[in-house]
Amino acid sequence: ICSKVGKNMVQLVLLERVSKLGGMGDIVNVKPGYARNYLLPLKKALRASEANIKKFESERKNLEAQNLETKKEAETIKNKIDGSSFVIIRSASDSGSLYGSVTSRDAEDAMKSKGLLVNKKQIVLVKPIKDLGVHQLAVNLHPEVTANIEINVARSIEEAEIQKSGKTIQDAKLEADAEAEFDIAELFDDVGSAARVTDEEDDTDEASSNSTKETSA
Repeated sequence: ICSKVGKNMVQLVLLERVSKLGGMGDIVNVKPGYARNYLLPLKKALRASEANIKKFESERKNLEAQNLETKKEAETIKNKIDGSSFVIIRSASDSGSLYGSVTSRDAEDAMKSKGLLVNKKQIVLVKPIKDLGVHQLAVNLHPEVTANIEINVARSIEEAEIQKSGKTIQDAKLEADAEAEFDIAELFDDVGSAARVTDEEDDTDEASSNSTKETSA
């Protein structure tokens, strides 16, 4: 029943679809650590012994029915969260580097605060987030159903809104500095214009006074 297993590999029969590995009922060869630490304890597979393969075949219809039901439930959840954005407030430097990091647990808590119960193990985060900004994450709700969310890491709700508009905090700061410089330049122009008007008025008054004196003489 089982094909020859390569050196340092174990042979399993999959009880559900596993990304980049195979679908339900497939017999696959994997590294012992992957089998021991992930596939077997999470009941995604069984060792491909003759007895286990017979057991799987006898239970296959029930497993397929269960898979279909959980897939429908996952799709319902996906419809609720797909494309959603969640704000996480953190302290950070002016350059945007976080004092610490944001993990899948933080993403789980942010979703939970909105009434969405998702396990942190379902949230795909290759490495902790260490910078301000909007970060795209995937949530594996089922072997065949994945939702996409975004985590908006900001120092305040106001800055989160800026980031949501597509700008970085650095962009907003540069715009604010440029606007401030423009306001100062405009102020100096107004002061200069006012000074010129005053000088012109003084010249007009002086000319008028001299004219009056000449007429009197």
